[in-house]
Amino acid sequence: MNPAISDAIRNRKVLRLTYNWGYREVEPHCYGVNDNGHELLRCYQTSGDSKSNEPQGWKIFRVDEITQIAATQTSFAGPRPDYRPGDKAMTRQIYCQL
Repeated sequence: MNPAISDAIRNRKVLRLTYNWGYREVEPHCYGVNDNGHELLRCYQTSGDSKSNEPQGWKIFRVDEITQIAATQTSFAGPRPDYRPGDKAMTRQIYCQL
């Protein structure tokens, strides 16, 4: 379990991370584990790179594929209007969520 992710969710801090080949800034909403035992981060990406060419929007990342992660000093107001608690992708366990 990555305490930086849980802390960022609890404190509503934007995360800056490197995923695959680029950096991203995200609002973390849910952190947990899927059926295959992979830790996942559900977040709303606000800026940065995107393999899908969609630099803003909902994303789900495998935590083991994040190479750098740090909380910023930037806060976000809370859950995005279309956020659904109890993320169905995290079937084994949810560590932390908004």
